[in-house]
Formats: sequence, C-alpha cells, structure tokens
Amino acid sequence: MKPPPFEYHAPRDLGAALRTLAEVRGKVLAGGQSLIPMLNMRLAAPEHLVDINRIPELAGIEVTPAGVRVGALVRHSEAERAAAHPLLTRALKLVAHPVIRNRGTVVGSLVHADPAAELPAVLAVLGGHVRVARWDGAGPGGGVRTRDVPAAEFFVGPMESAVGPGELAVSAFFPALGEGDGVAFEEVARRHGDYALAGVCAVVTPGGPARLACIGVGPVPVVVELGEADWGTAAQAVREATEPDADIHASAAYRRHLVGVLAERALRNAAREGVAARGA
Repeated sequence: MKPPPFEYHAPRDLGAALRTLAEVRGKVLAGGQSLIPMLNMRLAAPEHLVDINRIPELAGIEVTPAGVRVGALVRHSEAERAAAHPLLTRALKLVAHPVIRNRGTVVGSLVHADPAAELPAVLAVLGGHVRVARWDGAGPGGGVRTRDVPAAEFFVGPMESAVGPGELAVSAFFPALGEGDGVAFEEVARRHGDYALAGVCAVVTPGGPARLACIGVGPVPVVVELGEADWGTAAQAVREATEPDADIHASAAYRRHLVGVLAERALRNAAREGVAARGA
C-alpha cells in the first residue's frame, strides 16, 4: 500500500521546524516506525510531513547526576548501546526487533503513547518528563518556547499524548536512580518482539518503598506505589489498580492475573538486584 499525498518539509534547525508546524497541520517524522505503517494503511492522512532528521540539536544523550536527557533523534539502538540508565537500557532490549530499534526513536515512542509499549512505563515509573517546544513569534522576544510535561500528565489516553498542534517533543528526561535502588522489567508476549500482553517495570528502594508501572492493562501506563515489601500483597494491589481490556489475544481476566504475577516477579528481581549491587 502507498501513503496518501502529502507535502514534505525538511527543516534544518529547530526554529524552522517549529515555524512550519505553527503554519501547517502536519505530522512529525523522526524514526517513522509507527508513522510510516499508519500512512501506508491510510490510518493517518496528514497534508504535511515535517522531517526533523536534519536538525542536529535534537540528537544526543546528556548524562548528569540528576538523570539522562535523550534527544528527539536518538534511536532505540543508540540509547541501548549508551547504557546510560539501567532501567531504560533494560526496557530497550524488549522493544520490537533490532531492525526497528535501529530506526525507531525513544521520544517518538513516548509521543506515540501506545499503552502496551515499554518506554512510556519507564518514564512513568521514574517520574520523568518530556520537553515540548513551540514557536511563539508573538511572545516577548519571539522564538522558541518550551515546557516540561511530567509523565503523569503526558500520557492522555491510548495513542494520545499531551503534545498539541504546532508542538514538537524535543527531548525526554529520565531521572537517575537512588543509591542502591534495584530495577526490573518483566513482560509476557505471544512471540519475541511482539507487544506485551502485560508487563511491569519496578524500582525498589532498599529498606523503603517500591514503585511499579504496568503496561497492556490500561489506557496509559498504570503506576502503583507500594510500601515496604510484602510482594504477594503487592501483586493483589496491582491487580486491583488495573483495568485491562479483552481482545483476540487474551481475556481481561487473564491479563489481570498475569500482571499480578509479573508484578511479584519484578519486585523480587529488583530487590535482589539492589541487594547484589550494595554487596558488590
């Protein structure tokens, strides 16, 4: 199948990209691993396509003591090789297949906001944010304006993020782990590389609380805060917090049961990792 007709734009800097997005209603092309299939299947029919791949300021990974900032052009495979954040690296290994990871982008996956995708859960469990930019030529001094949208507000619904018309997600920030924190990401898929039927990522603080984010069991990543650690009880708390839908792959009851099993497994593995790290 072929995409519907569109006008192609290839800006060379962020200002030009934002001015274009302010003037036209279009879609942004970065990795294209979600957008191109949607165009080919006529599920999306934008009149304009804005290719941001020639904007060098959107590339790169910045590591600071506070966390990791990932630019909008950073591919899954690049972020995986950088190994700058333990939980992000672990999640990236679960994303689709190597061919997809070589082109797909971290920020693009977040903006796509698939409730079964791994990276939204990582941003949510860490309490990260996405930086969104727009052109504000009418504001004081004119030019680029940015806002940081917390993960809790960024994922609005299935395939829907807080990036509005005329806006561009320019980076994502993943906060650093605390000293001794353990992490895990557990999921079950019908085949390797498929979207998960359900999945859970966990961050466990030594001697303290744990935090989970679940995928495939709600319209957005489901975040569950837990106290210190009766993992069997935690699994039931996770089941009660989720509202999975049934589809041709699994019933809602099966997904709810599965997410509880994965929650307990993720918590135990994250706690074990934290203990091992502190003993190293």
